[in-house]
Order: sequence, then structure tokens, then C-alpha cells
Amino acid sequence: MSWNPFNTSIGLALGGGAAKGIAHIGVLKAFEEEGVEISYLSGTSIGSLVAAYYAFGKTIDELIEVGKQLDFKKMTSFSWRSTGGFFTTNAIKEMILRDLGDVHIEDASIPLAICTTDIVSGAQVVLEKGSVADAVCASVAVPGIFSPVEINGRKLVDGGIVENVPVSLLDDLGAGILVAVDLNGVQSYPVPDGMLDVLGNAIDICMDQKTRDQLKQADIVISLDLSRFNRTDNKDRIEELMAEGYRPMKAKIQKVLWFKRSNYLRYVFKFIKEIAPFKVPKFIKSWFLPKPASVKIK
Repeated sequence: MSWNPFNTSIGLALGGGAAKGIAHIGVLKAFEEEGVEISYLSGTSIGSLVAAYYAFGKTIDELIEVGKQLDFKKMTSFSWRSTGGFFTTNAIKEMILRDLGDVHIEDASIPLAICTTDIVSGAQVVLEKGSVADAVCASVAVPGIFSPVEINGRKLVDGGIVENVPVSLLDDLGAGILVAVDLNGVQSYPVPDGMLDVLGNAIDICMDQKTRDQLKQADIVISLDLSRFNRTDNKDRIEELMAEGYRPMKAKIQKVLWFKRSNYLRYVFKFIKEIAPFKVPKFIKSWFLPKPASVKIK
């Protein structure tokens, strides 16, 4: 939450989750149906892909067509050379260049930030300028599977290592109300069926521990249990997966609008909480200082 009580702009952070990212399209559809404007977008991994397409004006129907292409086999290019991964992100880059052109992040219709990780230093690298195609490819480059993407002399990989639901990026962009979509809001993981699933579960477990703390920065969290969906291919379940994002976001839209109307009061109570020597009553906190709202679809 911003410390500016008059800033009611909405920022939406879209988290990583491979092919489960189709659920993000449902979230965006809910915003559109309610006529609620998104002022800022941030994304990690598959969230960066969806955020980039939407920030550059792609419609929900066009995003659905992109969702149909989110197949691991189609989205990977085998690398014969040892470049730090079995596959390159060339196929993803070609898709973005075909659909969006050779556009730059700073030219997006909706201000956009993409989260990546420097595999050498371990630092979070936030991309707000430069090639969209390169930035997204870096953000989706799961270490060990995809080769790192070099940008400005840095070797960059999946941003989920440092911030899988990039809420902090929205605050830095200037958003007043922070909405986060966590595709991995689960306490258990699917039984693995092969090496990729084992590796995917291991990565998710590591990231989710950190994500739970990072999500405390958000005003509203849409936390989804998508464990019954596939990590590598959901093209035959697009409508079902979209609904998993659409329904909880639709249910929370009124809360987003309430936040916009009452931002000044929220600011006052947040200030009181910071300086007061006593605890704010729970019933007041539930209205004015809500914890991240969690919706789990099982």
C-alpha cells in the first residue's frame, strides 16, 4: 500500500506458474467486465508474458489464442550447445516478436515491470526498459531447463527465484492499491510424473516459502489452488483454467472498488497502526487494515 492517501491507482502483479498462467486471463477478464482500470502491471515468468501482451493492448480473445500455444513442446527449442540449459527460449521470443513486434517495455500502454534474477549475483533485476521479447524470455527461463538470457551483460533467469508474485515492483512503479495473483496458493503439490514434474515441484516449494512473506505487501491477494492442472500443457482446459482466475477475482472486485473509495481512511488507520502504542481492535483491522485476502479454489 502506498503512503499517499490520494493515490487510488491499481497495480496488478501476475505470478509465475508455467502453463497454469492461463488463469491470469480470467483475472483480467473480471477487471474488464467490471470496468475497473488497471494502471500498472508487473509479471514474473508466465505472468510476465500475460502482462506484456495485455500491456500492449492484446484483447482477452487474443490472449486466449496465446494460451492455446502454451505447450512446453511448442515453447521450447532444444539446445545442442552447452549454454546452461537443455533448451533455449528462442521459440517464445519468436512468438512475441510475431504477435507484438520488436517493442520496448517503456512503450507499453500500461506501465509494465518484469521480474528476473541474475544467476551470477543472485540479485533481483527489474526490467522497465528494453526489449519486451528478451525480458519475458529471461523471466521464464527456469534454471537448468532453459539457458539464461543475457541482457546488458547480465545472465538472467526466472524471476520467481527472488519474487514469484512481483508485488514490490508495483509499489516502485507508483501503484496505490496492490493486487496480487498467486498461481501456487497450495499447501501440497501434485504427485510428480517424470523429471520435469519433480524439478517443478522442488522449485515451487522453494519459491512458495518466500512468496508467502512477500504477499504481505499486497492489499488484495488472489491465491489459487491449481494443483490439478498441468504445469506444461493445459490447452485442452483453457476455459476451465480461466474460470479459476475469473471467479475469485470477480468476487474480490467490490473490495478493490471499496479500497479506491476509502483509501484515505485506510491511510489514516495504517498511520495509527505504525505509531500507536496500543493494538488496533481486530474488528477495525478487518475493515481498514485487511490482511491479504486469500481465495482458494479447490
